[in-house]
Amino acid sequence: MKITFLGHATLLVETEGHSILVDPFITGNEKAAGKVDIKDLNPDFILLTHAHQDHILDVEPIASQSGATIVSNYEIAMYYQAKGFDVHPMNHGGTWEFPFGKVKYTQAVHTSSFPDGSYGGQPGGFLLKTEKKIVYIAGDTALTQDMKLIPLWGKVDLAVLPIGDNFTMGFTDAVIASDYIKCDRVMGYHYDTFGYIEIDRERAKAKFDAAGKRLHLLEIGASLDV
Repeated sequence: MKITFLGHATLLVETEGHSILVDPFITGNEKAAGKVDIKDLNPDFILLTHAHQDHILDVEPIASQSGATIVSNYEIAMYYQAKGFDVHPMNHGGTWEFPFGKVKYTQAVHTSSFPDGSYGGQPGGFLLKTEKKIVYIAGDTALTQDMKLIPLWGKVDLAVLPIGDNFTMGFTDAVIASDYIKCDRVMGYHYDTFGYIEIDRERAKAKFDAAGKRLHLLEIGASLDV
């Protein structure tokens, strides 16, 4: 499994034969300008953790050009189905087997509304399980005791956690979250995009180092293998 960071909370996950785009927010991210072109993105599936603009901005043009199936909570899925897109609705605790592997929709503590203020259902995260690997994508969330349930699904090989603070947990809480998840390899996201979530990268890495863990802070367009 290959994961490419496309800025903010946007990920491109590539498995054998399939590609999955998570929370596409590219054209509105100044830091992604000149580094990512949405016209180059043709995923098979688009996974959405919640309805905030900085997670759904580019869903429609990308889904239109790719024919991707949009996977999210019931309310978000129905919102896009009404617009003519292919969708797969899920809800917390539910699991479904897709062509690329299994997906479980997990709890997240945050809010969720569309840019027009309409209800976006309850926010969540995703556990992705292929034949060989498990990746946990937390979505926008606070540190929560529910994260202790994640390892019941199997050994997590990579945890993708928000670390920008203010709107989500910061990197100090993310260290604790990695303990709950029982995963010492963490990819940080949802940080540095704008002023509210700018972090001290060296301090963040030092926190994880001190706990005997590894924090990946990828540049936009960079990838890692799981």
